Amino acid sequence: MSLARNIEFLRQFPRLHGLNGWDAVGYALRGSPLVETRQFGTNPGDLRMFSYVPASLSPSPALVVVLHGCGQTAAGYDLGTGWSTLAKHYGFTLLLPEQKAGNNTHTCFNWFNPEDTTRGQGEACSIRQMIARMVSQHRIDKHRIFVTGLSAGGAMTSVMLATYPDVFAAGAIIAGLPYGVASNVREALNGMLRSPPRSGPELGDLVRNASKHRAPWPKVSVWHGSADRTVNPANADEIIKQWLDVHRLQQPPMAEGTVDGYPHQVWWNADGETVVESYTITAMAHGTPLGKAENDQRYGKEGPFLIEAGISSSHHIANFFGLTHGIPKPAKAPPRKAGESPSAKLIPLASPISSLAPELGKILQPWMTAQETPKPAAKPKAKPKAKPNAKSNSKPGRSRVRDVGAVITRALTAAGLMK
Repeated sequence: MSLARNIEFLRQFPRLHGLNGWDAVGYALRGSPLVETRQFGTNPGDLRMFSYVPASLSPSPALVVVLHGCGQTAAGYDLGTGWSTLAKHYGFTLLLPEQKAGNNTHTCFNWFNPEDTTRGQGEACSIRQMIARMVSQHRIDKHRIFVTGLSAGGAMTSVMLATYPDVFAAGAIIAGLPYGVASNVREALNGMLRSPPRSGPELGDLVRNASKHRAPWPKVSVWHGSADRTVNPANADEIIKQWLDVHRLQQPPMAEGTVDGYPHQVWWNADGETVVESYTITAMAHGTPLGKAENDQRYGKEGPFLIEAGISSSHHIANFFGLTHGIPKPAKAPPRKAGESPSAKLIPLASPISSLAPELGKILQPWMTAQETPKPAAKPKAKPKAKPNAKSNSKPGRSRVRDVGAVITRALTAAGLMK
């Protein structure tokens, strides 16, 4: 297929999947809590900056960068995923960069253009400048900056984690692609539709060569629907492979289980901290999975590529980031500057192309695995139980515990309670 035909295919891509929303009315967003900041640096990628700062903040609040998919807006993706509701409840701040149609016809982040995916250049640099503005203006904890996104926003999340690993403590990639697998339209389409397999060292080198950073590396949570026809689900495997190699971990999962009925795999480091995890949302198409959280609270609103799946990805991701461990005491947020107004754009029906010491229980849990419970017919409300690795010889229904004394010693050391 020629490059010209590839470009034409990309132009027609939403129509081929019945997802063309540029002629659709969409739905209006009223009362969005997001505020636009117009001056935040040189902005070489020519992006827009939106943010949300709740009235009640932690003393040194965390920051979550949220990246929308193609055809979406910052405010629209926030409404659908419920991130501002989570931020208000748990007292952290949000940064939501927004693409302009002048940069990409479908308002996709240009995750495949070298001039936008290189440290210090283009869109990646613009997002970094937005982060710097948020850190200085709101006294953000520099050790608690995170990033997540859907589709093209998920691929751009890979870009930010690779090009600025010194900035982010963790990231969550939803229906995205690995970093560095495309440098033009043809390669982008090939990656989306076919996801050619690469070796772990090859993928890991793409991240290691993106900056001079050597360690520690960000933690990564990977989400993908098994019925995704827009971004091949094999990309999730490639993302996992990439970051396992960066963290110098083997590919077989260290623990497997189900969360809200969906397969969940976990890899942890020598300190017992989960550094890579994956969720496979069985039979789900392209989009961000929605559902009730463990606190029976619903975050977000169903819409185009915001899919009711019985699992709240936003809440689980916030938990992975360590943001749901407590509710902050009330604190007055800095006043908004005059001239800054909330975004009230439409969502088109378009294709979206380390912190505090870990809790002792979380340190011990990976070392004690139990038999996986069968998937129930209805959506379960109970917390998931991990099951042993497939190669384990543990007896069903009983926990397999390694050297208990060593486990407790390691856990107390990691928690800062023992030297």
